[in-house]
Amino acid sequence: MTDSIRTTKGRRRRYDSVLDTIGDTPVIRINRIGPDHVTVYVKVEAFNPGASVKDRLAVNIIEAAEREGRLKPGQTVVEATSGNTGIGLALVCAAKGYPLVVTMADSFSVERRRLMRILGAKVVLTPRAEKAVGMYRKAAELADKHGWFLARQFETKDNADIHEATTAQEILADFDGERLDYIVTGYGTGGTVTGIGRVIRKARPDTKIILTEPSNAALIESGTPQPREADGAPAQGHPAWQPHPIQGWTPDFIPLVLQETLDKSFFDALIPVPGAEGIAWSRRLAAEEGIFVGISAGATFAAAMKAAESAAPGSVMLVMLPDTGERYLSTPLFEGIVEDMTDEEREIMRSTPGYQMG
Repeated sequence: MTDSIRTTKGRRRRYDSVLDTIGDTPVIRINRIGPDHVTVYVKVEAFNPGASVKDRLAVNIIEAAEREGRLKPGQTVVEATSGNTGIGLALVCAAKGYPLVVTMADSFSVERRRLMRILGAKVVLTPRAEKAVGMYRKAAELADKHGWFLARQFETKDNADIHEATTAQEILADFDGERLDYIVTGYGTGGTVTGIGRVIRKARPDTKIILTEPSNAALIESGTPQPREADGAPAQGHPAWQPHPIQGWTPDFIPLVLQETLDKSFFDALIPVPGAEGIAWSRRLAAEEGIFVGISAGATFAAAMKAAESAAPGSVMLVMLPDTGERYLSTPLFEGIVEDMTDEEREIMRSTPGYQMG
């Protein structure tokens, strides 16, 4: 219980664009579901305007291309995405006036399609049997055919660069002069871990970086190299990949952006996580901490809890939570979360005489 009413004072600035609100996401302490011997913080990327970490790379891909003359005024942008990058690009393109076409496998949640479309994007679905490689190749075909700008989130240097310039710097500032023993993150494109790794390895060499991936799509753990085209694009799907429920994590290839982390050993341990554990921890974060995040966030937190089991007493851990839970309404995250009243809720309703439902 707080001693007095909470107050706010404003941010002491007004923003010229929604894009200026990207980044500077809060680090929040976990108070109820963390282990007693470790202090756990989470960096909640749902506070970005598009509600995910991918807003960062989206704005940098577009603005770097503008600066370098690779993106022309009014040119259509096209990209393959499982959803969050597409939502981020749709937000950026809406603010800047670029048409956007997104290609996405039809296995991803319908909420993602609707969010991109309300932001003005066109969404082209590809067969789920062709996996992420299929939607990637469709985007490349469209770019070649129509002269569109291909965002190339999985290969572009602009991805990890923005995490080096923003995400990593925010972490250093938030833990300036304070202990930070672990950073835990998953990977989709690999931009977050690569950008953070570049900075943390130099500035905080004693901080261990824990990487995680789905246990049934353990591409890194397999040790099998990713076949690539000359430009770094995947030549084919990775043989260790299997379908998993952690949307936004681990496509069916190892992205070139992630390859830098593998080559330069930007992580100290790898902890695979089953999808069911990710869902369970997402639900606990919502119900017991009030932190409403997606399945990938829950899976990252699950890996953190496993790492905490062997952490020394007094350790401090930061867990990256990539997105909000609202774009998972049609996924297993909400399985069993009913629309109508439960028996318990009906019992509460009947405990007083008025305003009864049938």
